[in-house]
Amino acid sequence: MDTIPITPDLLRGALDLERTAQGLLPHRLPARARAQCADPQLAMAESQPSGVRLVFRTRATTVELDTLPTKRVYVGAPPRPDGVYDLLVDGRPAGSGRVAGGSTLTIDMAAGTAEHRPGPVGTLRFTGLPGTVKLVEIWLPHNETTELVALRTDAPVEPVPDQGGRVWLHHGSSISHGSDAASPTTTWPALAASLGGVDLINLGLGGSALLDPFTARTLRDTPADLISVKLGINLVNTDLMRLRAFGPAVHGFLDTVRDGHADTPLLVVSPILCPIHEDTPGPSLPDFSALSEGRLRFRAAGDPAERASGKLTLGVIRDELARIVRERSADDPHLHHLDGRELYGEADAAELPLPDGLHPDAAAHRRIGERFAALAFTPGGPFTDTAA
Repeated sequence: MDTIPITPDLLRGALDLERTAQGLLPHRLPARARAQCADPQLAMAESQPSGVRLVFRTRATTVELDTLPTKRVYVGAPPRPDGVYDLLVDGRPAGSGRVAGGSTLTIDMAAGTAEHRPGPVGTLRFTGLPGTVKLVEIWLPHNETTELVALRTDAPVEPVPDQGGRVWLHHGSSISHGSDAASPTTTWPALAASLGGVDLINLGLGGSALLDPFTARTLRDTPADLISVKLGINLVNTDLMRLRAFGPAVHGFLDTVRDGHADTPLLVVSPILCPIHEDTPGPSLPDFSALSEGRLRFRAAGDPAERASGKLTLGVIRDELARIVRERSADDPHLHHLDGRELYGEADAAELPLPDGLHPDAAAHRRIGERFAALAFTPGGPFTDTAA
């Protein structure tokens, strides 16, 4: 087995690489953006490599990857499974694995505290691969911060040059990040990208789709052929702003994206159905009665009467996003809108309810990804828009 240097040309989906004491930590926000926000939730989310993968050509029959994962432990909640690594060979699923050990981040939602404890490096191993030249992709866990320590193979490795395919840049909340998807290639954006034949850069940031200017600038500065932004649920979760601020903030966010992508197809997606927040404002808070029973569930802590004072609900946000896109598209023919309930609506909630009140499960991720691909990538869809 030869040790292969992990260089930027072997990685897709990351916007920055930080050298650590152990190796390389992929980031999905650049250093300048990270420096502008001290929120630990954002720091955790952007360092979880949703959509990030190692990509190379090789004849190797055995591939080993040493990593240092950071596992999340929620006090009072059931243990979380280890993150999943997906292997694709020539674009087809060829196995998956997990890395035991690693560091732990223990989060006490009742106390609002978090404690990090360092742990050991672990090894992922895939064997029995065909000995012919092939395209190998190792998708990193979408929900587990992962430092890359060493890559080993039993044959030389070559980077894969840009093939000129279309790049889809997507921003959204924990649902876009992957929430409770089964694996990194089965988050709804990864599924939609595979069905659409595009190269994904996933800026789904759990808890952090908050119309932050540094996120808009990241979208502005990242080369892409297609862009989508899925907005709304985190603004209700956090009770961050009122209606007066929301409209101008959306306009400013879109203006910034357009500064770098004047004619790129840009799709604004409103929230999927979330019954607890359709007509009830946030914030979203843990249901500690469920937590005491070993279940994680959220509740809406706002009062529907507060809508009169400008508090945001998902219904209010959908109406406002539809209005904003309708008005802007008069001068921006490559701007499009998708009501999130077309991806997951009332009938879906009855069949595949959100297990914790906020996040879709693995089956719902698959449904959302398939529907997005059918709506966005098929003829007449926004991503068949022939922008200049």
